Amino acid sequence: MGDNKNGVDFSQLSTEEALKLFKTDLATGLTQTDVESRLKQNGYNEVPEKKTNPLLNFLSKFWGLTAWMLELIILLSWFLHKKSDAYIVLGLLIFNALISFVQEQNAAHAIEILRNKLQISAKVLRDRVWKIVSARELVPGDIIRVRIGDFVPADLKIIRGVIEVNQSALTGESLEVGKKPQEIIYSGSIITRGEATGLVILTGINTYFGKTAQLVQIARPKLHIETIISQMVKLLLTIVGILLLTALIVSLLHGINLLEIIPLALVLLLGAIPVSLPAMFTVSMALGSMELAKSGVLVTRLNAIDDASHMDILCVDKTGTITINKITIAKIVPFHDYSEEDVLLYGSLASKEANQDPIDLAFLNAAREEALPYGNFWQESFTAFDPLTRRTEALVKKGDEEFRVMKGSFEILSEICGLEAKEKDKIETEINELAKKGYRTLAVARETKNQVCPEIIGLAALHDPPRSDSKRVIEEIRNLGVEVKMLTGDALPIAQEIAREVGIGNSIIKTPEWKKLHETNSIDAFELAEESSGFAEIYPEDKYLVVKDFQTKGHVVGMTGDGVNDAPALKQAEVGIAVSSATDVAKGAASIVLTEKGLVDILIPIQIGRMMFQRLNTWILNKISRTILKVVLVVFAFLIWNKFVISATAMLLITFMTDFIKISLATDNVRWSKNPTVWDFKGLTKIATVLGLMMVAEALVLFYFGINYLNLAQTPGMLETFGFVVFFFFAIFSLLAMREKGHFWDSVPGKVFLGFILADVCLGIFLVTFGLLGFTAIPLNITLMVMGYAFLFPLVVNDFVKYSLIKKWHLN
Repeated sequence: MGDNKNGVDFSQLSTEEALKLFKTDLATGLTQTDVESRLKQNGYNEVPEKKTNPLLNFLSKFWGLTAWMLELIILLSWFLHKKSDAYIVLGLLIFNALISFVQEQNAAHAIEILRNKLQISAKVLRDRVWKIVSARELVPGDIIRVRIGDFVPADLKIIRGVIEVNQSALTGESLEVGKKPQEIIYSGSIITRGEATGLVILTGINTYFGKTAQLVQIARPKLHIETIISQMVKLLLTIVGILLLTALIVSLLHGINLLEIIPLALVLLLGAIPVSLPAMFTVSMALGSMELAKSGVLVTRLNAIDDASHMDILCVDKTGTITINKITIAKIVPFHDYSEEDVLLYGSLASKEANQDPIDLAFLNAAREEALPYGNFWQESFTAFDPLTRRTEALVKKGDEEFRVMKGSFEILSEICGLEAKEKDKIETEINELAKKGYRTLAVARETKNQVCPEIIGLAALHDPPRSDSKRVIEEIRNLGVEVKMLTGDALPIAQEIAREVGIGNSIIKTPEWKKLHETNSIDAFELAEESSGFAEIYPEDKYLVVKDFQTKGHVVGMTGDGVNDAPALKQAEVGIAVSSATDVAKGAASIVLTEKGLVDILIPIQIGRMMFQRLNTWILNKISRTILKVVLVVFAFLIWNKFVISATAMLLITFMTDFIKISLATDNVRWSKNPTVWDFKGLTKIATVLGLMMVAEALVLFYFGINYLNLAQTPGMLETFGFVVFFFFAIFSLLAMREKGHFWDSVPGKVFLGFILADVCLGIFLVTFGLLGFTAIPLNITLMVMGYAFLFPLVVNDFVKYSLIKKWHLN
């Protein structure tokens, strides 16, 4: 890899030479004046994102199964010299493309606004003060700190510290690489162990990786819903194909000219193609995105909203999600001849402010409040907290005095200090008493040159209280049928206390005990996990196993996380949720990123996802049943009476008019399910088939009456107008019946949706009464009769059948 610019090989420069080259100081960093000057010279630390060509994006809307079918209809219409029909279908095709394009652009804009909240941050030394700034504002010569979990925001030369990095984004190697002082680490690497102070040598387009400001990429994989939609389109085309084949065979047997089948094919295709689906779904997604954007929820994977509607288990981190993530020292318990001030002082010496670690800051803030002289000491070296070692450690000097201090897990430090069993039991009793109050306890140890091994000098009880809204939000999540499991690395007593306070439950299990069962593939491990309220003493890597186990049992799992080691679990979960305080790696692995603290925003994707699910269910149920009505009835009428009961133009007009209503379904008032949703295409198809065939029978009665008693077939064009009226009002009232899982009167339609229906009804009556757009005028009393019949059967009678079938087949 190159690590030079303008002939300078930075890897060969000493620290002093590099600092001199960039005119910076290790103790003070750059001044604000220096930063502003270098920003003008070098620009911001970013690479402009390659934008999708809007024209190509718009043209892509004319490619796909639905678009191809519409284009085929245009060709057939042109071939049959029905140029007006061809123009109308072309208009529909362009309208769908415009709606989809505009809404996608609006959704992309909303996401872009939220992405600004996900800009990578960096800890930088400027004007003698450590600050957290956007990585975009880094300039060559800045002194920055990186630690475990960070993305490297620019090309750096390490000055102090030994670290390990993951460079797979650059080299494809999965193995971690060690880096020490004088070596270069590249933008885009991930710090997997240790911490270091580095000098920024290259930024923006000059870095090796060249992508620092947009490390969190917006993923757009194929939606799960697309599988359902694809199945539905194939089903509709299969129905059309079978009925066309039937009509073809019967026509051959009766000696009918096969060219007469072409208009029939045109009518059936117009009735079957889901013209409004792209626009309806795009509008629904756009409205969902806007709703989430208002609440500060960023969806980095579009299918996450759909997954959230199916989620039935949510694994939640305790710290920072359930609790406020502001740790304070609640109590000091000194041992031997040490005082509380001594324990606090040595604990603060085993901390580093530049890391902005919450526990480190708790000790340092407490030491400042007590005016302890920790500033009189000098840290020769510092080892940051690592999940494997579970402690921090520092080598400290004051004059000629040199000693080592540590703070961390009592279990780890007791082994290092070689505590006897009796003393260890005594201290553990003290820790358990503190844990009952919800305190997390760390041990502080000190070792001088004269000591054989370190000694524990005291305990520090830390408290991170629950958020004021945690209990209420957890109860609301449970009311939505989602089980909440708390995951925490804290000891069992602490976990039990917090779980009790927020109402999660008392069945908290120790992760080590569960893992022993898990390793034997015991069925008890699965049952224990499902019946538990959460896991205590869990390591980040164990979270992946927990998520995987729940999925093995058929659960759809949500997972909140904030650390680099949470990434595998976040990636594995169907709904990976990075909390607002998450590291860059966690945000990159998650499918949903919260920009506000706490759990309350998790409710919104669940609710919006379930609303979208219900709207799409309504659309699919209505589309399949109405397609069966149109294609079966048209073919049967053709075979029985040798007549087209509706013209291609009239079928096209129905499609056009009802499309606006179907698109407005995206704004309809729907009640989200109180339980996690499950796609049941087979069940939907069964119900839609029954309702479709019922409407065929109901409509045949009307046509029989119209042909035999109203003599509609004797007046040219009258039967086709009557057919339009029948299909139109059956469409309107069946949509009103199917928009609600319960009875149609259980919820009030949305204002926009209802407004389109009323406008459509008035327009339809006006067109057929006055014989406009090629219709033969039909008496108003016949129109009102059909309207009343459609109200009675497709709305009232079929509604009771729909309700009974949904209950019988347990359709979600």
